[in-house]
Amino acid sequence: MNKPSMNRIYAALIAGCLSSVALAQTTDPSAAPTHADKKAAKAQAKANKKSDVAQAKADKSKTEAQTDADKAAADAKEKDAKKE
Repeated sequence: MNKPSMNRIYAALIAGCLSSVALAQTTDPSAAPTHADKKAAKAQAKANKKSDVAQAKADKSKTEAQTDADKAAADAKEKDAKKE
């Protein structure tokens, strides 16, 4: 696997773990958030941001690869047209 894909996987795993921890800590929805809740929410936000950045990088790499492939295909068609 390439590096951006692995980053996305790691970010998703971290986000999933943190969200389950935050969910497990809340027993009474009307109770005020504890320090642990606030800390978990902050860690979740950080993991979400990392995940978003990793996704953006992966999307950029995919777009660049598609652009290169399209250019190569156009060059090949042009070369074939010149041969005829």
